Amino acid sequence: MANAPSPERRRFHRIAFHAPITIEQGGQAWQSDLIDISLKGILTRRPSDWSGLTLGTPCTYRLPLDADHVVSVEAKLMHQESDRLGFECVTMDIDSATLLRRLVELNLGDPELLDRDFAALLTGQ
Repeated sequence: MANAPSPERRRFHRIAFHAPITIEQGGQAWQSDLIDISLKGILTRRPSDWSGLTLGTPCTYRLPLDADHVVSVEAKLMHQESDRLGFECVTMDIDSATLLRRLVELNLGDPELLDRDFAALLTGQ
């Protein structure tokens, strides 16, 4: 199991956001609970039925916000711990990006921090 990246490497502000989430890969799906989220990734609880992915494995996570709005992100597994999984965002459609930006904006509470995070996301930092 890999250790989590040091906080100094993080360039995106994480917000605590507890919600159900689905992780999908290769025809398998796991239900989990979101712990926190940023424009660049998520931290989830490790599902009890987790059969595991190797680090760097591409997958999709889906975060339903309500019946009509789902954030769908192509991601890769970046770290695993005994009870947590960390995923980095690779790509998402414009609708998911808009929903995610609004979710972070509402919970971050500082438009300047959000603008910095969004600029870093767009420039690939």
